[in-house]
Amino acid sequence: MKTFKNLTSYQKKIYYNELSKLCTENRTKLFDKIIEQRTRHITLVIENIYQSQNASAVLRTADCLGLQDVHVIENDNKYEINPDVALGSSKWIDLYRYNKEANNTKQCLQSLKSKGYKIVATLPNSNNVMLDDIDVSHKLAVVFGNELKGLSDIAIEEADIFMKIPMYGFTESFNISVSAAITMYQLTDRLRKSSVKWQINEEDKIDTLIKWVKHSIKYSDKVEQEILNRLGFL
Repeated sequence: MKTFKNLTSYQKKIYYNELSKLCTENRTKLFDKIIEQRTRHITLVIENIYQSQNASAVLRTADCLGLQDVHVIENDNKYEINPDVALGSSKWIDLYRYNKEANNTKQCLQSLKSKGYKIVATLPNSNNVMLDDIDVSHKLAVVFGNELKGLSDIAIEEADIFMKIPMYGFTESFNISVSAAITMYQLTDRLRKSSVKWQINEEDKIDTLIKWVKHSIKYSDKVEQEILNRLGFL
């Protein structure tokens, strides 16, 4: 079955214009506003999280801060979305799940490296770079580990940067979802204030807008085929 992903960039724009007519004007205006704040310059990776509320809170944080991609490594623990925590955020981001291998960490992180990301490991270490000192001009994939054991040895081996969040109390670490929120807020805030071209490209924008509209209408796959057929794109 042919989908919008098989279309040329020009055809996608025509298709989106037709598809978006099925949403309210306020809805499409909201999409147009939010898409300009989306980024793939920084992405978030969570490894082997076993508490669904923590992983779901991370998704919610990613959406709120304009991160389009979240990568979930499922080695021992299958990721389950907690709807009461995620609040539908998984519909608006691109969620990549790695669960085909015995250990999926290397596949995930090497794939991100091949796309130009520096792997940032959140790990207590005497040689850590403080969060405030992370260079946001590089594409960054920030990895958060398991609630009890932290990051795996493979994740540590693949890391380019070891990062530490400043703390001023007796407790040794933040909760995983809190760590992700603090880190991503700080990094994205500095990124948006920088001269880095952090917005997603035009091709990605139209693909993302189409997916958002499809999430907003009923029977979207059937509607897609009807519109593509009417436009002569099938």
